[in-house]
Amino acid sequence: MTLTKTREQSGLVPLLVIATAQLMLVLDDSIVNIALPSIQTELRVAPVHLPWVVNAYILAFGALLLLGGRLGDLWGRRRTLQVGIAVFVVASLLGGLGQNVETLIIARAVQGIGAAMAAPNALALIATTFSERSMRDKALSLYGAMSGLGIVLGLLLGGLLTDLLDWRWVFFINVPIGILVLWGTRTLLAADRHAGRLGMIGAVLGTAGMVSLVYAITRFGEEGFADAIAYTLVGVATVLLVVFVLVQRSSSNPLVPLDLFKDRSRTGAYLTMLGLAIGPMGTFYVITLYLQEVRGFSPLITGLSWLPFAVGIVLGAGIAPKLLVKLAPRWVAATGALLAASGTVWFSFIGLESGYWLHLAPAMLIVAFGFGIGVISLTQAAVYGVSADKAGIASALLNSAQQIGVALGLAVLAGVAASVTAGTVTAGPQALLNGYGTALLVGAGILLASAVLAVLTLSGRPTVAPTGHEIPTP
Repeated sequence: MTLTKTREQSGLVPLLVIATAQLMLVLDDSIVNIALPSIQTELRVAPVHLPWVVNAYILAFGALLLLGGRLGDLWGRRRTLQVGIAVFVVASLLGGLGQNVETLIIARAVQGIGAAMAAPNALALIATTFSERSMRDKALSLYGAMSGLGIVLGLLLGGLLTDLLDWRWVFFINVPIGILVLWGTRTLLAADRHAGRLGMIGAVLGTAGMVSLVYAITRFGEEGFADAIAYTLVGVATVLLVVFVLVQRSSSNPLVPLDLFKDRSRTGAYLTMLGLAIGPMGTFYVITLYLQEVRGFSPLITGLSWLPFAVGIVLGAGIAPKLLVKLAPRWVAATGALLAASGTVWFSFIGLESGYWLHLAPAMLIVAFGFGIGVISLTQAAVYGVSADKAGIASALLNSAQQIGVALGLAVLAGVAASVTAGTVTAGPQALLNGYGTALLVGAGILLASAVLAVLTLSGRPTVAPTGHEIPTP
């Protein structure tokens, strides 16, 4: 009993370091959004350039995750995490000091580069730092909770900092947090470097393909589904990624070892994560629009309104490891997706005067609870059982699926809502509600499909508890 307690206490600081790093990186997906009007006014930003303050981060982060994960496998995960956090902190400082939109966009892109180096290695370090099942599961739960909490806290902090101080503090806030994380990384296990080199042809093809894909998705979200440039980018991405796979098959130093996909459960986890991220994150976007455009909530009140979502994420991430000891990942992930789908359907009945406590808050709680359960079960299926030299890239693939899912969720649900609203005969709030309701039903359909995919592909056996330093196989 005493020995177990001592081990848990010794693992507390590394656990908090990894969780805080993930929170900081995810938080920047949403914290800047609320500050955009203030940034536009002070820096006199043209409307055409304003979205790039957000998109530059999303594009760099999503496109470079595979490269960041593989760098961690080859150079050492703690070192790559430290470099990524340092880059992120410096970029945040430059963003806060920026005097024009060009500087701000460059700073956001560099933030994305730092995040792409840090995020997959923070997840991989869970598998290598915590050898005991109980501590690994606790770390995974906290990591998963931070992934969802970061979005809500980003809205809250963005509103508070912009209202009480200045928009520049949405960047400056990362500096002290990042420095504390860097200091804490000394407690993380310095994983050995693994043999191999970074195949440059594969790295260029993979990165260019991901850049094209993520940029295409962001253009669909901005310009709609009739955008010719977005379809061209999808074609370019398809060609580049097909060539990338062919190169990886014959490469002695692949960026993505294709044998990772021989495990059907792991491949299923990546695909299911894509759909699971589309639903709740698209729902988050639509309901945020509803609260502001139809109900007239201020940005700060909108952020506060999402607190039940934060509670649901924490509860779901906390209970998932306990369920996974007794139940197979396929049933836990499918249940999470079904819960999220039911909450999304509940949301779809929003009206002009929907009650917050009886309609909105319960739906937020259910969607987030299902999302939290699903994310943890898919993370276990994706990263448990991976050999130590591939943990970084396995984590990066999962992060990429989630990041692309978030971008797709915003693009698809926003596009559906806009199309239905534009085609509604009556104008005003009712037209918006028609668009929002239809988009939410589409999100629910995607989540139902994710539940089916989880049942068909994920492991039917509970995760086996490890012995010693063995990483369990899902």
